[in-house]
Amino acid sequence: MPDPKFLTIAEVATMMRVSKMTVYRLVHGGDLPAVRVGRSFRVTEDDVNDYLRKSFYDVG
Repeated sequence: MPDPKFLTIAEVATMMRVSKMTVYRLVHGGDLPAVRVGRSFRVTEDDVNDYLRKSFYDVG
């Protein structure tokens, strides 16, 4: 199993095209798993992709 790629909150926000505050809300709300490293959070790229995949829904 390859090592997971960890992203910062800012990188996740850029990837998802949302604000950093939105990512913090997702992490603190338990919707997006994260690891605390010192005073900052890291999120695996796989977890971000899983969250985005589950968030899609058909409109209309």
